Amino acid sequence: MREKNSLSRREATKKLAIAAGLALTATSHARAAMAVPTPEQVEGPFYPVGQRDDLDLDLTQIKGHSEVATGEVILVEGQVLGPDGQPLRDTLVDVWQANHHGRYDHPEDPNTAPLDPDFQGWGLVRTDREGRYRFKTIKPGAYALPAVEEGGMRSRHIHFKLSREGFKPLTTQMYFRGDPLIEQDRLLAQAPAELRHLLIADSIIDSASGLPLYQFDVVLAPGLVS
Repeated sequence: MREKNSLSRREATKKLAIAAGLALTATSHARAAMAVPTPEQVEGPFYPVGQRDDLDLDLTQIKGHSEVATGEVILVEGQVLGPDGQPLRDTLVDVWQANHHGRYDHPEDPNTAPLDPDFQGWGLVRTDREGRYRFKTIKPGAYALPAVEEGGMRSRHIHFKLSREGFKPLTTQMYFRGDPLIEQDRLLAQAPAELRHLLIADSIIDSASGLPLYQFDVVLAPGLVS
């Protein structure tokens, strides 16, 4: 009887070890999947210029303005990770975008759509100790590309520029799942087909605010060794 119990205990220990190994393997696979570097995207010609008094995390309202921006208010959050899947704290996240009408607050934007004097359009945030960031904005409008660039429509998107010591700076763009213009967006099509899903954010409803919350995680590649 004792021998049978001993065998049972050994079998149980063996099964636990196998389960632990499988869990570790699954974790390693998940971390490896997360560690695929986020594809680069063109910065575009409308990076904000000039001094701004307000670059906080709420792009829907400018300091000193009583009115808020026009458009659908959303939240965007995510985590910045290194190639090993570990979070990167104190990463500078620089975001800018078109307004609800698809126009940038930039002197060279040829779009004749109206400007929104109450839309901040540009914000800066640093990730916390868990590599997380979060900001409030409006869903940007789509817009037509100039005919000199072969025309076509740009789907809704938000520009990101991220930088942290020891890692390669990254400029990319976040797109919105379900946007009917995604399939014809020529700039999104420049990303490798197998990696485009990394640029498209899904949404849930934020339990605290009731707003749509888009999740956009970013993986930075290691910096070049001189």
